[in-house]
This record gives sequence, C-alpha cells and structure tokens, in this order.
Amino acid sequence: MSTTLETVLWVIAPYACMAVFLVGHYWRYRYDKFGWTTLSTQIYESRLLRWGSPLFHFGMLAVIGGHVIGLLIPKGWTAAAGITDEGYHVMAVGLGLVAGTAVAVGLTLLIMRRRLVGPVFRATSRMDKLMYVGLALVILTGMANTVVGNVIGHYDYREGVSIWFRGLFFLDPHPELMGAAPITFQAHVLASLALFALWPFTRLVHVFSVPIGHLWRPYVPYRSRDTRMGERRGRRGWENAEDGSRTP
Repeated sequence: MSTTLETVLWVIAPYACMAVFLVGHYWRYRYDKFGWTTLSTQIYESRLLRWGSPLFHFGMLAVIGGHVIGLLIPKGWTAAAGITDEGYHVMAVGLGLVAGTAVAVGLTLLIMRRRLVGPVFRATSRMDKLMYVGLALVILTGMANTVVGNVIGHYDYREGVSIWFRGLFFLDPHPELMGAAPITFQAHVLASLALFALWPFTRLVHVFSVPIGHLWRPYVPYRSRDTRMGERRGRRGWENAEDGSRTP
C-alpha cells in the first residue's frame, strides 16, 4: 500500500468521519429533535423483538467493553496488572466469540423481523436499510478479526491497530501500522468509520438518549382514591349538576 493511500485511508478518512459524526449529531439535535428517537415498531410485533433486541444490545455492551480494553488500554498496563499475553488471548477469543455471536444472532432476528413483518417493513426507511447493512459489515468483519487475528494468524492488534487508534486522539497517527494490519482489520476499521459517518442520520442517535437518570430518580407515588362512607363511587361519563342526569 502506497504512502499516499495510507494517509488517505488511515489519517484523512478517520478525521473526516469524526467531523461528520460530531457536526451531524449537533445538526440533528438542533433541527430534528422530534426525530431523535428509536422510531419504535414494538406495537406491530413483539415476539421476535423480545429475543432479538436483548441479544443485540447486551451483546453490543460486551463488544464495546472489549474494544475499550483492547484499543484504549496499552498492552503494558494489562501486563502490569498481572494479565499475561496468554490470559488476555484466551479472554479476548472466548468473550469475543460469545459477545459477537449474541450480536450476530440478535441482528439477524431484527433484520428478519424488519423484512418478514409487513407493518414493520413498511415503517423501515432507506436510511434504516443502509444502517443495517453497515452494522452487518462491522459485525462480520469483527468476527473475522477474532478468528483470523487470534486463532489463525495470531496478529497482535495491540501493537498495531491500538497504537494507531490512540494516536488519532493525540494528533499523532501512524498510518503505516494500519497499512501493515491484516485485510480483515482494515475492512473492519473502514466499515466502522463509514458507520460512524452514517450514525447521526439514522435511528442510532437514540444511543445518546438512554434514560440513565431513571436509575436514581425518586419513585413516583400513585395513590388510589379512597371510597369512604357517605361518598359516591365515581361513575363514567359526565353528570348534569342540576338534575343529576348523565350524558355520554
């Protein structure tokens, strides 16, 4: 891979996608607050959603946690914590396969639901379809990384991809490290960058609207109306105050 192409793919493209991600979310929140939603279709079908949604979302939480450890925490830090390369390798492969399988199965169920349930399919926009394609590419290439990088090729991404990734935030990227990475890692990064650029214009914006505050907000008390002696139980409809007749 030429130096110019490496610069375009692993320096210019990441910063461009980050800019679209940030500016796009600002624009969406500023001018489309009513569209800042999951556009839920639970009212149309819940059987597949009951299985697909938890598998996908909880699997994604595990995948994100693995990426945080693998990309943001330097290799020397885990070694200082007493985690050997063999132990990290086993943990990465085991948890990665479990989490990746959960995400893949969950996404498959959600896509099947979108395609097979008529009302849900009619409520699916073009951006939704493009989003699902992007998610599928990211997941498939990520699963390939787990197999190729950890089982077949034994590529240590913490000495390549991770250093390049952290360098982006310090304005010191090393595109040659990504240029030397296996093709599956390159494809995974490019698919992820495309998904991040697409993110602000899809229903994925709901990720930043999770009602975390509900976890510690005070309870809302609900009290029933007491029926005491001498009081009439409320009736449905309106009553005429003069003659006591009811009107619907």
